Amino acid sequence: MISLKNQTIVMTKAEPFVEQRKRVGIIGGTFNPPHIGHLVIADQVGHQLGLDTIYFMPDAEPPHIDRKEAVDATHRLKMVASAIEGNPLFELEEREILRGGKSYTFDTILELTKEHPEIDYYFIIGGDMVEYLPKWYRIDELIQLVQFVGVKRPNYGTDSPYPIIWVDVPAIDVSSTDLRKKLELGCPVHYLIPEKTLTYIKEKGLYQDDK
Repeated sequence: MISLKNQTIVMTKAEPFVEQRKRVGIIGGTFNPPHIGHLVIADQVGHQLGLDTIYFMPDAEPPHIDRKEAVDATHRLKMVASAIEGNPLFELEEREILRGGKSYTFDTILELTKEHPEIDYYFIIGGDMVEYLPKWYRIDELIQLVQFVGVKRPNYGTDSPYPIIWVDVPAIDVSSTDLRKKLELGCPVHYLIPEKTLTYIKEKGLYQDDK
């Protein structure tokens, strides 16, 4: 305490400044094409968990899907970019496309955590995928690097041997597979696919015939 004539100043110890870690969610997939379901899931998870950013991360070559089903990576990147445009929470993450080859989540998360040790990552998966986690590449190491977030789905349980944060999201019964079929048949898909993405699909003639 220091006394200056009629004033008394009490000196207190400054509290150490602790920088808050950034929290980033990741939603991966082929996005062939991206649709309203992807956007709703990402937005709901981001806001419910208070995440700073959600990365939309198209894969180059998913280990579990026939490569012939997906349109060229360049188109998928541009479709995702157009779908997430205007939402400040969303960002496009291109590293799996740029890396090429099989897109193993472990390799990607390891790369991200080495580059950005100051960030906590949250990997978002559908409740229907949780039961397959034991088959994921290097899953026991992966769960040490990232927090999984499960999106609840009707008729799927929430039991898992791995730590998962469960989030309730409005159920939207739409899939990329069904949308590709509708596009091939010329059926309307307005409001199921973002308008800018749909415009790009039509301009490039994507999904217009069964190749």
